[in-house]
Amino acid sequence: ALAPPLSQKLHKQTRSVGTAGSRQLLSRLAKDLAGLRTMAAFAAGQLQAPQCAARAARHPAVARLAAPRAAAGLRQGAIFRRQQHQLRQLSGQRLPESARRMATSAQRQSLMVRAAAAVAERQLQQPHGGTLVNLMVSADQQEAVKATATKTIQLSDRNACDVELLTVGAFSPLTGFMDEETYDHVVEQECLPANAEGKQLLFGLPVVLDTADPDIAVGDTLLLQYEGQDLAVMTVNSKWTPNKPKEAKYCYGTTSIEHPAVQMISMERGKYYIGGDIKGLTLPKRVFECKSPAEVRETLPEGTDVLAFQCRNPIHKAHYELFIRALEADNVKPGAVCLVHPTCGPTQDDDIPGVVRYRTYEVLKEEVANPQLRWAYLPYSMHMAGPREAIQHMILRKNYGATHFIIGRDMAGSKSSLTGDDFYGAYEAQDNANRHAAELGMQTVPSLNLCHTVEKGYVTADVADKEGLTKNQLSGTKFRKALRAGEDIPEWFAFKSVV
Repeated sequence: ALAPPLSQKLHKQTRSVGTAGSRQLLSRLAKDLAGLRTMAAFAAGQLQAPQCAARAARHPAVARLAAPRAAAGLRQGAIFRRQQHQLRQLSGQRLPESARRMATSAQRQSLMVRAAAAVAERQLQQPHGGTLVNLMVSADQQEAVKATATKTIQLSDRNACDVELLTVGAFSPLTGFMDEETYDHVVEQECLPANAEGKQLLFGLPVVLDTADPDIAVGDTLLLQYEGQDLAVMTVNSKWTPNKPKEAKYCYGTTSIEHPAVQMISMERGKYYIGGDIKGLTLPKRVFECKSPAEVRETLPEGTDVLAFQCRNPIHKAHYELFIRALEADNVKPGAVCLVHPTCGPTQDDDIPGVVRYRTYEVLKEEVANPQLRWAYLPYSMHMAGPREAIQHMILRKNYGATHFIIGRDMAGSKSSLTGDDFYGAYEAQDNANRHAAELGMQTVPSLNLCHTVEKGYVTADVADKEGLTKNQLSGTKFRKALRAGEDIPEWFAFKSVV
């Protein structure tokens, strides 16, 4: 139950409890219910009352507790009415006015618990840190905010992705680019520094803005531009020269520039990192629309499991089978939906461009027309960081409303640009995700190892081996080569519309 029912305790009390005992029991009941009041405010505040957030932040476990115990909340009113009656009987007299007011207050709070339980039942996934950040400035304030800028810098494609994700709250609870202390903490410990409640929230990779400009200083206000657009204004509160070999070793597990992200931070990023809060002005113009977390959440059914499927390549038939079958996993409730959420930002050089991938997703969405699927696009820049990136993707999808994350073999893995050797073990990312899932308030759904067979179509690899079925095989690398060469792609592998 949400609060310890006192009925059984009351039955054990003797008739000598008296008025003083009545007051004591009611006082204990009121203390128990003080937490319930905050719970109710928290659950209501998630949807209706943002002013409750500060109080609710002291109770991060409230949302997790309320939903599975909603039925207990529905019983509280009757329990408290019985308790008041029992107290009157035990004391052998009418309750004093102060005790009566406490009992009435307890009943009123029980109604709040019932309301909180009802809200919790239809509540979506709680954002990382408890609050979904929105850094966009209102239209009537944008010119004034822009006028505060003292310098202008141009953003790279990767920088622009980060600014957008910060602005719309996809990187919640961040309110800007990380300062040096936060950066060091994330690099070394895979989590943010302790917040006001003393809790260190998981965070997979640092979110930083780089520059080669030695003249940018702490206190500067920067206008962040991208391809002629004024995206945001940033107040610089930290500037430092990062230890990039350390960042590479801790975040990517290697200092070799044969790893694409190590090459990126060492050869693409500027000498300095700068941190500070941002105020959003507009979002980058793209060929494809990238819905914000708030917009995606509006498309999700309430009180339902939401599985997130991450990919950075066109979706082929094996992928489709994978996330459709994931909806039937043992830890997924009936009626769940899958959020197909591909990244459309910069990835590896040999990947198919984001704009082309977007078009393949759109035609596939029309072709399958599956009501259990939701489609959205993520303007995220891949790091190919394996285990660390798995955590980053789970945090992102949590902010978009996902309760489950489909994670497969070698997620966000990378190979040496010279030897082709893998930088990570096949299940390192999956193991890291499983290790931290509970802390993130999410569940993982391991992707099935599917293969196509001549005899039975798509089955799991163990079934194919057990039954001696004939496997059809075509790697992603061979598929891309065949596409570029204009060769036919087998229909068992890919959707015609996607090809």
